[in-house]
Amino acid sequence: MATSSSTTTTTSEPSQSSGNFSEMQAIPQQLKFLMSHIKGIISLTLTAENFPIWRSQVFKLFKANDFEGFLDGTCLCPSPHHHPTANELSFQTWNLLDQNLAAALYSVISPSILPYVLSLDHCAEIWETIARRLQSNTRSRTIQLRNELHHLSMKNQSMQQYLLSVKSIVDAIAATGSPLDPDLLYPQRPSGAIPVFQDLYSNQPPTAQS
Repeated sequence: MATSSSTTTTTSEPSQSSGNFSEMQAIPQQLKFLMSHIKGIISLTLTAENFPIWRSQVFKLFKANDFEGFLDGTCLCPSPHHHPTANELSFQTWNLLDQNLAAALYSVISPSILPYVLSLDHCAEIWETIARRLQSNTRSRTIQLRNELHHLSMKNQSMQQYLLSVKSIVDAIAATGSPLDPDLLYPQRPSGAIPVFQDLYSNQPPTAQS
């Protein structure tokens, strides 16, 4: 009696990660540009003193490349089970963008600030945490600098030294995103220095806004 033996043939299939491999390879040109150029475009790394200007620069760069929704939280993460339409992001693509954008943010944050955000998972969480922690610091520093300016006196300094001291404080205040009203400078001016103080005010950077 013939015994038929059955042979099971196993077809090996390429292993797949949790995401779609072909989709994960499709990195948008805007993301490539931002990742490659962010440190050249953003002129400073984030510290407790320069948050308003840094925030404005970063937001404008992200917005120019259509990624601002990853900062302000308006571009929400889709469900892993959602089947996107042609105009929607898949779960895999959203995570690809979000994680690379978060890495780009890390590259322009100073070592003193990084510990506050390294444990966070998403770009919007990093952005919100930085704002929450540093906005109060910025207000305190602005008050401190305005107080220094109010009590600044010429003493034994030359006119040039005194004006440089004033300009240094005015520039620091402008860097917090709160430029001074020119009228607030007038009580500080020595006699005959009106044109110089007008130049000091006119040379302040514009208010940093996102």
